[in-house]
Amino acid sequence: MTLQQLKYAIAVADTGNITEASRRVFISQPSLTAAIRELEEEMGITIFSRSNKGVTVTNEGDDFLSYARQVLEQAVLLEDRFKGNSKGNTIFSVSCQHYSFSVNAFVDVIRKFGGNEYDFTLRETQTHEIIEDVAHLKSEIGILYTSSRNKNVITKLIKKNNLQFEPLFTTPLHIFISNKNPLAKKKKIKLTDLAPYPYLTYEQGDFNSFYYAEEPLTQIDFACPKNIKVRDRATLFNLLIGLNGYTICSGIISHELNGPEIIARPLALSDSMTVGILTRKGMVLSRYAKAYIDAVKKHI
Repeated sequence: MTLQQLKYAIAVADTGNITEASRRVFISQPSLTAAIRELEEEMGITIFSRSNKGVTVTNEGDDFLSYARQVLEQAVLLEDRFKGNSKGNTIFSVSCQHYSFSVNAFVDVIRKFGGNEYDFTLRETQTHEIIEDVAHLKSEIGILYTSSRNKNVITKLIKKNNLQFEPLFTTPLHIFISNKNPLAKKKKIKLTDLAPYPYLTYEQGDFNSFYYAEEPLTQIDFACPKNIKVRDRATLFNLLIGLNGYTICSGIISHELNGPEIIARPLALSDSMTVGILTRKGMVLSRYAKAYIDAVKKHI
């Protein structure tokens, strides 16, 4: 088993396609296929299931690749530490809920370390995928929140996946609305004030329960007859403006990134949410991850 074989396997897993993976790692398709088969034979496992539609990772392959990603990350750290390797293809990934400060911090890291070549990934994604991404080292850092409603379930998932959660801040609940929304005139918003307006939430796919919801309050917690689910932040903000909608959130927003039209107003509730950093236990963080965490703390 070599580091190069591990890189090939991860490229195939990330692309789900041998042809695309071969382009990414700059070798021929037959050579890549042969390298993967040799790795599977040496390890005595089947990493990929092959069909006419492409390749998919098997259950044992998923477990193997999580260790492979960790081995490659540690190899990069060794080179950085002992060879002073400041060149080469910089790789760093973050998976997070939809927070503007996470994007601003990501920009800071690219500006600091990007250089001439880099391969950075920012996934604004669903809650369960954040946990899975960090658990399987598809991302080095995850960002999500806990609250009184989801803390028990999220904490169990974190422990089950050998992860750790470092709180960044705790904040009372707010809403994001357009500055033209009639509620913008109020200093504090009651839940009953929200009834006439559409509630915008992030869709969570097969995990659409209130434990995984990105919003600390769901339709279960209060009457909200108008509901719209979206997948990305730009769509949500456009609907906030176009339909006088709202979403429930931390209240932290970047006007530089999102413009002046979106504003935050506190909810008249005693509830709070704690946003934090998710990492794998025992993992030595790369310099990119450390710089990212510092940048997040600066922006919040």
